[in-house]
Amino acid sequence: MKSKTMYICSACGYQSPKWSGKCPDCGEWNSLVEEVVAEIKPSKAQKSGITFPDPVSINDISVNTEIRFKSGISELDRVLGGGIVEGSLVLVGGEPGIGKSTLLLQICKFAKDDILYISGEESSSQIKLRAKRLEVSNEKLSLLCTTNLESVVNAIEKNKPKIAIVDSVQTISSAELSSAPGTVSQIREVTLALMQVAKNNGTTVFIVGHVTKEGSIAGPRVLEHMVDCVLYFEGEKQTNFRILRAVKNRFGSTNELGIFEMHDTGLAEVLNPSLTLLENHQMLSSGCCITCTVEGTRPILAEVQSLVSPTFFPMPRRTASGLDYNKVMLLLAVLEKRVKLNLGVNDIYVNIAGGMRIFEPSSDLAVILAVYSGLKDIIIDPKTIAIGEVGLSGEVRAVSSVELRINEARKMGFEKIIIPYGNFIHLKDKTGVFGVKSIADAINLI
Repeated sequence: MKSKTMYICSACGYQSPKWSGKCPDCGEWNSLVEEVVAEIKPSKAQKSGITFPDPVSINDISVNTEIRFKSGISELDRVLGGGIVEGSLVLVGGEPGIGKSTLLLQICKFAKDDILYISGEESSSQIKLRAKRLEVSNEKLSLLCTTNLESVVNAIEKNKPKIAIVDSVQTISSAELSSAPGTVSQIREVTLALMQVAKNNGTTVFIVGHVTKEGSIAGPRVLEHMVDCVLYFEGEKQTNFRILRAVKNRFGSTNELGIFEMHDTGLAEVLNPSLTLLENHQMLSSGCCITCTVEGTRPILAEVQSLVSPTFFPMPRRTASGLDYNKVMLLLAVLEKRVKLNLGVNDIYVNIAGGMRIFEPSSDLAVILAVYSGLKDIIIDPKTIAIGEVGLSGEVRAVSSVELRINEARKMGFEKIIIPYGNFIHLKDKTGVFGVKSIADAINLI
């Protein structure tokens, strides 16, 4: 065995014999960390013992449908694609204090089989106090506080729990490696060992991962490639709402999201997010417009708020919260050019109420109407909702799942639904629905 010093990028795993300020592969600054890497050369006997498998016809391969079981938290089951897959490896990431450990400890509350909670950050008494606050008193729950990988693997193989929770992967290290916990080689080794023990024993393993200041999982990108599912827990700490998204799922869709509300007794599921997000919408004020976004199979109504105020500075301020900043700047340019408005003398602030984040373009028309309403100080009827994508020429383009959005709007009591004309001509029931071809048509309707 021969050891040598290498510099490994903590962001992408790139290896270099020399240190440099910028990673040549991913471009990150100050991400190369010095590590001692042991180089093991296989012997001739090992080389001669290698067997090469033969390819198999795809028609001869039998398919075993994955076995799922319920976690007891319907919002988590929705994001995972219908339930927890037996023997899967799930990575849960999020900012410190967002509720990752709380969510995973609440899974223990509803577990009917053996469950093992492994913590490398807290003592058993700290976990006990948190479990008491969350009213978790399951006799099937066992605790193990250790940072040694070999102890974790031995506990899972010996007890064979249905679910194992590792909090967090950055604190677990292997004694066979000389590098410090949280380094690239340690995280890779820990994840690989947990993946093997999960597949061999049929144990579902949840691992908690910290995030960087940019919002990505700390450690090498290979960590997300190795696991079966990557969940991001996000939300503003100043608000009570938390959103669980799947950015990777080998057993289901990545478009679903789960919505929770943080209380003193833990996370509560929000089964009707539209009702919760619009509970204060009846206040009559300018600069507000409702839209409907679809996350997976779930339509969610959200309120777009805009504040337009005159500025006395040469450079007006632009702020977007809950929406892509560049997208909002594009929509403001379209509104200024196509409707002949002078927005250069105003500060404009756009926000999605309730801490929601909207990524799909169906909210474009609501942003346009909210800004126009704020500029002209016009109050949009609270029973009006706007859905549509806006192009650079000011046209309103069709969106997907429009009937699902209309049904949700009607269920919530909206009487005036503004949609693209391309969707309007294909509707069977056009009661209370108005089709528009351009943003000028939509402005005339309000």
